[in-house]
Amino acid sequence: MTRRDRLHPGRGPGWDDDDLTDVELVWVKKRIENYIRFGHVAAKRTLDRSRRVVSFAPGSVFGFVRWTANDFGTIASRIDILRAVEPGERCSTVAYVRPGADILLTVTGWPNVEKVLQVIDQIEALGIDAADASPDYWRHVQSRVAVRETPRPYSRQRHEAWLLRRRIEP
Repeated sequence: MTRRDRLHPGRGPGWDDDDLTDVELVWVKKRIENYIRFGHVAAKRTLDRSRRVVSFAPGSVFGFVRWTANDFGTIASRIDILRAVEPGERCSTVAYVRPGADILLTVTGWPNVEKVLQVIDQIEALGIDAADASPDYWRHVQSRVAVRETPRPYSRQRHEAWLLRRRIEP
């Protein structure tokens, strides 16, 4: 069993490093912070003291948080829940993400980012890895936050239904 197979038990051989989705993580004290909130990292490499790249296998879902500030405080807060795409699959461009990804959720502004982080915490409190939650649920959260409504909570029943659906889909 290769290292990749251990990191992604559902993924067999058949993908290589060129198939991975790379995310550049930047950290500059009190200025920029890009980090992965959840997801199964397939590979990592350090570029320098403040930058590193993490990679995700096709089909992987991950949460990518970005925060930027200046001398006067926070300029931008953002969270994206993304799905790494297969080679040749259509995708959206996302800053710091190469080649791009399928956007399941994108939220800007700290109050909205905080709501999504709370949803992630609720999912994890159920003992479910947020990376394994239904992509449709992330789209639901996106829609509800956009209209300032509370998303329906994710449940074990909903998760089981998603896992069953995933087994029978081609």
